[in-house]
Amino acid sequence: MSTALLVLGILSALTAAAAVVRGRNIGPLIVPYFLVAWLTGELVPHLFVLQLVVAAALIAGGALDEGRGVIGLALLIAAWIPMAIAQWRAVRAEPELRRALREGLSRPDESPGELGKVRSYVPYRELVNPFRMHRPAVEVLCNIAYGDAGHRNCLDLYRPAQRTKPLPVLLQIHGGGWTIGDKREQAKPLMYQLAANGWACVAANYRLSPSASFPDHIVDVKRAIAWIRRRGSEYGLDPTFVAITGGSAGGHLAALAALTANDALFQPGFEEVDTSLSACVPFYGIYDFLDRDGAFARQSMKSFLQRYVMKCSHDDDLAAWERASPVSHVGDCAPPFFVIHGTHDSLALVENARAFVAALRGISTAPVLYAELPGAQHAFEVFHSLRTGHTVNAVHRFLENIHAQARAQRSAH
Repeated sequence: MSTALLVLGILSALTAAAAVVRGRNIGPLIVPYFLVAWLTGELVPHLFVLQLVVAAALIAGGALDEGRGVIGLALLIAAWIPMAIAQWRAVRAEPELRRALREGLSRPDESPGELGKVRSYVPYRELVNPFRMHRPAVEVLCNIAYGDAGHRNCLDLYRPAQRTKPLPVLLQIHGGGWTIGDKREQAKPLMYQLAANGWACVAANYRLSPSASFPDHIVDVKRAIAWIRRRGSEYGLDPTFVAITGGSAGGHLAALAALTANDALFQPGFEEVDTSLSACVPFYGIYDFLDRDGAFARQSMKSFLQRYVMKCSHDDDLAAWERASPVSHVGDCAPPFFVIHGTHDSLALVENARAFVAALRGISTAPVLYAELPGAQHAFEVFHSLRTGHTVNAVHRFLENIHAQARAQRSAH
């Protein structure tokens, strides 16, 4: 029992430290560090309760009869300090998101109401059961084909079970380093929240590397947009308002799609379809394949991108690498953006997002919102947590606001 308590104390101390220390440039340890920091940082209350229960059981079994058990208990108690810091950082997400909305929108506190009330709290049920996503008010249609590449050209549609009006659309693009991932795995808290409040959410797969090479990934994203434009009305969607979101590689592809509206190079065979987007909400994306600002330093992705995604070096085809970088396409016709990134992201470094936002704000005439969430790791909003809930609420408010403006403009004309 004493040894078990010591092991619990050591593991608790290590995982708690990972949740508050920003790990970078640690080579092959980066992925296991990310996994530990991510899960610990988002599940602090659950881990705290689990540690208490296990420790109480061990102590009741005599774990404190030996010095090892006492040391283990001391380490466990010490671990609760960084865990408290991690939870405090999660609490601070709400004022940071509110600041971004206040600075970026003319009427950030307006809830148009027609599409459902934007909540200002995080439901207790989501915090208690972070992996429960289903809502009775939401209908899900799976594996609708939008292209010819089999399962990689299929999408899932989340929409209200009861519908009376055409639904504005949010297209979700999954991450996974352009090489793995599936439409069923990410952004479900956001999609279920929107679908329960009068939106349609489309989660699309796309061809993956190394079988696929750029620009196959973005071509598929454009095909999904084209499907919404051409066939969305058959499913109750409003093809005149399509926003896009995604995380990591999905954030890259979402931003790239938003900044390359109607680019014929990315729409082979369907050049005539309007692929413009009404808004973009990229999460922890990669915005410059060339890393011109040196954000990634020794953690550069260039060799990975060259081998698996681009299939050429930037020296051999600099233009292709430029085309693949959202920052290269920034212009005054960009749609409204809400860029969201965590300060402690160990896979997509926050400096890259800062540089992208600065470039957007330097030329775009549309709102550019930026929320830098204290302590947030990569993929933080995959399941329910306090930080996820506040972020979902803020994105919902942003999209409602932009949609209300678009609706008012259409009415004026």
